Amino acid sequence: MKIDPITFAVIKSGLDSIADDMAYTVVRIARSEIVKDVMDFSAAICAGDGQMVAQAKTIAQHLGAIPEAMEAVLAKFGEDLHDGDVVIMNDPYHGGMHLPDIFMFVPIFHEGKRRAFAVVICHHTDVGGRVPGSNASDSTEIYQEGLRIPPLKLYERGVLNRTLETLIKINVRVPDRVWGDLSAQFAAAQVGRRGLEKLMVRYGADEVDAYMQELLDYAERLTKAEIQTWTPGTYTFTDHIDDDGFSDTPIPLKVAITVKPDGTLFVDYTGSSPQVKGALNSTLSFTHSLTYLSVRCVLAKDVPNNVGMFRCVTVKAPEASILNPVMPAPCAARALTGYRVFDVMLGALAKVVPDKVPAAGEGGNSVICISGLRPNREPFIIVDMICGAWGGRPDKDGLEAVTNASQNLSNMPVEVMEAEHPVRIEDYAFVPDSCGAGQYRGGIGIRRSYRILAPEALLQMRTDRVRFRPYGLAGGEPGGPSRNFMQAGNELVPLPGKITRSVTRDTVIVHEQAGAGGFGDPLQRMLEDVAEDVADGKITPEFALRHYAVKVDARGNVDLKETLRLRASRGGGHGA
Repeated sequence: MKIDPITFAVIKSGLDSIADDMAYTVVRIARSEIVKDVMDFSAAICAGDGQMVAQAKTIAQHLGAIPEAMEAVLAKFGEDLHDGDVVIMNDPYHGGMHLPDIFMFVPIFHEGKRRAFAVVICHHTDVGGRVPGSNASDSTEIYQEGLRIPPLKLYERGVLNRTLETLIKINVRVPDRVWGDLSAQFAAAQVGRRGLEKLMVRYGADEVDAYMQELLDYAERLTKAEIQTWTPGTYTFTDHIDDDGFSDTPIPLKVAITVKPDGTLFVDYTGSSPQVKGALNSTLSFTHSLTYLSVRCVLAKDVPNNVGMFRCVTVKAPEASILNPVMPAPCAARALTGYRVFDVMLGALAKVVPDKVPAAGEGGNSVICISGLRPNREPFIIVDMICGAWGGRPDKDGLEAVTNASQNLSNMPVEVMEAEHPVRIEDYAFVPDSCGAGQYRGGIGIRRSYRILAPEALLQMRTDRVRFRPYGLAGGEPGGPSRNFMQAGNELVPLPGKITRSVTRDTVIVHEQAGAGGFGDPLQRMLEDVAEDVADGKITPEFALRHYAVKVDARGNVDLKETLRLRASRGGGHGA
């Protein structure tokens, strides 16, 4: 069939719009804060053969895992998929990521033939297991982490599987929220189905299918053409996770990216840590997803986000490593490792395309989970994913209080958290001097302080970047470290980065997220930018003097004569 460029552009935009409509539906209908406020969910459209052709503007980390999850669904059911079927799964060892992320696949038929799939993924508040939230970093095997669901039909030819519904509800602590979010996924998939049916009625199902395949090939061609402009060779980088919570031993992640003349990449994680005791292990599907995402971040904006781009990247992750674990390795806190995959990939890509890569961000969101019982014995579960800061960029400062670049999350509003749960936020602010200095500084870290209002609660923390601070690039300095504290009475006690423990009423939990790394020589930073940061309270005069050789008072007034003398003595520029 001849491809018409105008029709191609219309169908491409139509698929993107349908996927976004699915995402808006989830936000409007979901029950839990982690979905409707934090927006930890994703939506996508796959062709009839299972290849992902379009993504919503949702959690980027999820979407690259869809091919392997889809492969597990097709391997299980093959042609035993019918109009009205709905398949769910979450098992990390069947193509999933971690148990709270439940995939939903809805096959879409037109004129009796399977033409597409609507796919929706949500991070659920709880899926059972040893701790509320099912997301602890100190679980030691997958069996502790919650209800494992291999590919199973939640609906068969439009009829709800009441047995599976009952099994899910009885195994989770907050069944109304979990089932409410599953219902939001189902509703969003129906929006996708209706949108695709309209597209197929308008253009013809065979034509839409042909344009889907062309969209995949188009993404592959654009990706290869851009990679062919890169200098062939092998580029390496190493970063670390502080520890797994059981041992103080640092966890290395190593990558070697080989740029080939044919426009493809070979990404080799050999040398990364073996799988660990704690729940930081990243399934291969998730490792693939972060790898694809990292490459996509340095490509041109007009490259479609689909499997065509993935075809250009081959990944090797040694079996039984932290990036490709084997049973029964726990995976609940695998997101932290995914963030570090993103950091190590960008560190290597900075050697390939230095003008497109920022310094390291905060290291990924911190997860603070607080759970317990209300006075009526009903459970509450807070899963707060704190988004922080971007690293300094090649041409501008990093951002703060925003999603990590590998996600599309939002910080949970204080008002929502306090209205829904027995907790009070005492402090939600920037951490002064936490940015990495540079010609373009990194973003400032965030502090959240939680006062427990329940008689007793269970605290789970999954934080990092205490010892291994976010790296700077091109002479920029690393960001400030992450810190945790617990205040009971007048005593402020430091806490480790990964912990599960009981706390009592009026205990205050304080988390300070790491700041982001800086980009470029700090002595090249413009004086007015340093002065503005001091005036805004983002850095102190002492920080300005120590890192930028700028003499400035608390109001941002620069002593120009002394500053020029200081910068000259350090061999720096005027920055004026």
